[in-house]
Amino acid sequence: MTGVLGQSALIAGTVSTGLIAGVFFAFSTSVMPGLAHTDDRTFVDAMQQLNVAILNPVFLLLFMAPLPALGVAVITGPSRSWVIAALVLYVVAFGITMAGNIPLNDALMAAGLSDDASKLRAAREAFEDPWNRLHLIRTIGVVASFACCIGAALRA
Repeated sequence: MTGVLGQSALIAGTVSTGLIAGVFFAFSTSVMPGLAHTDDRTFVDAMQQLNVAILNPVFLLLFMAPLPALGVAVITGPSRSWVIAALVLYVVAFGITMAGNIPLNDALMAAGLSDDASKLRAAREAFEDPWNRLHLIRTIGVVASFACCIGAALRA
């Protein structure tokens, strides 16, 4: 049962994982370092706006797509051990997002955009370092997942 369905699932999983790896990598290497040099109000406002903007159908589809695609590829596709590794790594990164990054995003949104400088500073301090640490781990996980997808495709 490693025919067209398995190959298609592996391709879909590879492409969607690669796109998410790119988004996460771009955040790690440009967005967050750029925001690190801004004042607290700009940082909080920008992150709140980014968190709203990223909740769009295209991103959500691509973010979710590796889960079923790689799941199907594990069952029907070639290079099963590589695909299992890719799926496990993606599930870990997905879990970090759901359990860590999203609650931090929600807390930052709940903080609002106060005119009180101390509230803005406190909101940023509660968010920035923990979010960046979690983001680094999930970025490494998704990039490693993508590498495993490539490994599976090369062995197919």
